[in-house]
Amino acid sequence: MGRVVCLVGIATANGQAAQQQRPQLAEEVFKNVQIIKGIPVDEFMDTMGMFAAATNMNCVDCHTSDSTESWENFAKETPLKQTARRMLLMVDAINKQNFKGVRSVTCYTCHHGDRRPKQIPSLVVQYSAPIEDPNEIDVFSNAGGLSADQIFAKYLQALGGAERLASLTSFVAKGTYSGYDTDQAKAAIEIYAKAPAQRTTIVHAPFGDSVRVYDGRAAWIASPDKPLPLIPLTGGNLEGAKIEAMVSFPTPIKQAFNQWRVTTTTIDDREVTVLQGTNPRQPPVNFYFDQSGLLVRLVRLADTAIGRVPTQIDYGDYREVSGVKLPFRWTATWTDGQSTTQLTEVQANVSIDAAKFGRPAPAPPPRTK
Repeated sequence: MGRVVCLVGIATANGQAAQQQRPQLAEEVFKNVQIIKGIPVDEFMDTMGMFAAATNMNCVDCHTSDSTESWENFAKETPLKQTARRMLLMVDAINKQNFKGVRSVTCYTCHHGDRRPKQIPSLVVQYSAPIEDPNEIDVFSNAGGLSADQIFAKYLQALGGAERLASLTSFVAKGTYSGYDTDQAKAAIEIYAKAPAQRTTIVHAPFGDSVRVYDGRAAWIASPDKPLPLIPLTGGNLEGAKIEAMVSFPTPIKQAFNQWRVTTTTIDDREVTVLQGTNPRQPPVNFYFDQSGLLVRLVRLADTAIGRVPTQIDYGDYREVSGVKLPFRWTATWTDGQSTTQLTEVQANVSIDAAKFGRPAPAPPPRTK
């Protein structure tokens, strides 16, 4: 979908403003924001993704056809933007009047991926086999199954064992990246990772270098195709950056959550074991393991102003590096697009300059084709 933006306009902040400690709020960055105010830019963009997922629409469906040519054009009024504002007020009133303000009803509740909510029951849906979504898990039943401790032990053993995992302290990887932001063209990618949970990725995209950093506590995106030259990650996005960094050095994952629940489901007709980790006041995170014990999927959620949005990462092509199995391919899917990373080489236990994990410099304007 490229840039998913609704109800917004021009990005007015510059690099100096992006360096402020407090994340900039949506109304400070975009023009014509009338309702969804008081949230950081990364959450605001996720909110736009929620609109897109709920209605199966993209940027130019809500905005003018020239919107993707410039961030300024997103400020223009359209009838659908005005309708969206009315719907936001309606949903907010429903939740306040019926659910004590808890966000129980969202855009997706009624739209369910359709531009217009359906009024007439579908006989095709009623009499067809239901579509099973392994990401939708409501019941955790593990009668007679493995415990969370046993599943983690099997996972670590499948990767090479605790001793070998402890010996892996860093790695540098190279490969290719392709996604919506590169128009599916393959771009070179570099990854720098250091235990226990530092990670930097640099995609050499056609529009310029896209940099993502998690330094162990804070995270940022510096990319020419974003509305700000430097975006600090907050909330679920910050927690997600932490979890994704920990997957490279997974021993501490078990201690990262207060509570674990276990169940099973299927992915592509293969049975997988699901561990769901929860912490107070945070969305749950699901880890999916195949029969060999390897992690094949991670699903995390981020709260937005109008509901939670998912990010799914599918891991595969595990190869041994210094006695430890690492995924050489993963596909990330979220409400703003999909991307695939394929590694071609990994160097283990190399010295990495600490500056690689520092806050990145603001991205320059995008390169023109």
